[in-house]
Amino acid sequence: MVNRNLIRQVEVTPEELEAAYGGMDPEALALAASEIAVNQIVEGRILRVEKDFVVVDVGSKSEGIVPLSEWTENEEPPKPGQTVSVLVEELEDMYGLGDEYRGMITLSKRKAEKIRAWMRVMETVKEGDVVTGIVTRKIKGGLLVDIGVNVFLPASQVDIRRPADIGEFIGRTVQCLVLKIDESRRNIVVSRRALIEQERAEKKAQLLAELEVGQRRKGVVKNIADFGVFVDLGGIDGLLHITDMSWGRINHPSEMVSIDEEIEVVILDVNREKEKIALGLKQKTPSPWEDIELRYPVGSRVKGTVVNVMNYGAFVKLEEGVEGLVHISEMSWTRRINHPSEVVQVGDEVEVVVLGIDKEKQEISLGIKQTMQNPWENVEERYPVGSVVKGIVRNITNYGAFVELEEGVDGLLHVSDLSWTRKITHPSEVLQKGQEIECRVLSVDKNRRRIALGLKQLTEDPWETYIPSKYQPGQIVKGTVTKITNFGVFVGLEDGLEGLLHISELADHKVDNPEEIVKVGDEIEVKILRVDKDERKIGLSRKRVEWAEEEQQAAAEPAPEPKKEKEREKEKELKGGLGGSGGPLIQGLTGDRESESAG
Repeated sequence: MVNRNLIRQVEVTPEELEAAYGGMDPEALALAASEIAVNQIVEGRILRVEKDFVVVDVGSKSEGIVPLSEWTENEEPPKPGQTVSVLVEELEDMYGLGDEYRGMITLSKRKAEKIRAWMRVMETVKEGDVVTGIVTRKIKGGLLVDIGVNVFLPASQVDIRRPADIGEFIGRTVQCLVLKIDESRRNIVVSRRALIEQERAEKKAQLLAELEVGQRRKGVVKNIADFGVFVDLGGIDGLLHITDMSWGRINHPSEMVSIDEEIEVVILDVNREKEKIALGLKQKTPSPWEDIELRYPVGSRVKGTVVNVMNYGAFVKLEEGVEGLVHISEMSWTRRINHPSEVVQVGDEVEVVVLGIDKEKQEISLGIKQTMQNPWENVEERYPVGSVVKGIVRNITNYGAFVELEEGVDGLLHVSDLSWTRKITHPSEVLQKGQEIECRVLSVDKNRRRIALGLKQLTEDPWETYIPSKYQPGQIVKGTVTKITNFGVFVGLEDGLEGLLHISELADHKVDNPEEIVKVGDEIEVKILRVDKDERKIGLSRKRVEWAEEEQQAAAEPAPEPKKEKEREKEKELKGGLGGSGGPLIQGLTGDRESESAG
């Protein structure tokens, strides 16, 4: 059946038709074929052969001439006496002796052949027929195909995918489908593409009925894309996805196949409704993951090649189609790695340990650091508790400093372990980054990979004997005001040692603001109220220094009367004594406050 829609898409200009018919006006051809009286085809006999023309006797006392050029090189040259079919093109009236009529006729052998050829074609060819011919030449808009007469093959109808140069078809024998026959103009338009599509549709239906999953089929690579390859199976294209081309890693399908290459593939899936076929190439060989646990048991050491490096790790090829991931955390026991490229590069051959296998997901976890000894395994032997070690301050935080003892092994020096006596709010008051220091190992936890260090532990704790023996309750000492708070004043007694002078112990009268009494930097005398070795606190009093002076003056005066002596003893009890424990009133005022704020 003729595809009328396809015919409408093919536009043929008069110039293209004239070129297709050898320069002969189609209307003249029609006239010559239909009006026998005019432009009649007749049989003639060659009388003689001249230099440029041949004289032919067509009867009726008439002679005609045919250009010698109308005999092609492939034909036998004209000879006198031969019979030839010619077309009468023009008559010229001529008179001989007397009234004898003689006519000179212009004849054409070539046009006569074309007309008879067209008449034969009209008798045997109809729209929708398949014709075979040789592509003779390329003209504007398409090709000429000789099927006995020249027919027009538009460029858009040469193939399913339009060739880059249709001139490549010149000289080739092609089969085409007759799209259009214009009898009035004696022209034919054909399509090779329509015939190919028709044949493909028939083959496609047959092929879809035959295809089954698991079959092996041969096909030709028709197109290559980034995601895969389209393979012509003989009437229908199937998609060979890049992931189904190789068990190994490939970057582009062109690494394995090329255009027009014939390959054998495996049918993976057939969707007959959507006419889609999934193909596989790697499935022709067994999957390397089948017995992966036997070839690479967990814990075994194997060698591989680094094929890709990502931010989170490196992929190592163990064999074709088998790759494992070395996570960045599995590259070193000690080094702090920001990117895997600091350890490995693409193309490096490395030794790894198999850490785990997920056969379903086709994943293998690998480790590089496991090929080396873990420095934390025997860390207790190298850094026993109580030993003195050297290290470099690598980092300082609010709560302490990290000291590098060796590459990858750090210890934490907490801020509370910097000094026995000084109140240090930030480690930077004592340490600097990059400083080399000595510390004492306080504890080791190899499972959590932690080592606790101490700086103050290098010396004896002064609160054990030194401070309690030097500073005793009732003792009057000099100190310097180091800090003033809303609850009292800190007084430095010696380097790193401070005592608390509570606001209630500044003066006999009530004090709302300690700065009204003392200033930072003032040197003052204070009286030791108590020394708490466990809490590491010293309680001080300023007003009791004045009381002591008063008592000294009172001791120098005459003895009071018995009655007055009893009153003085009562007053003394209310004020509190000079020892480590005051009277009931003082204990109530100072004890609780010191417990809240001293230190």
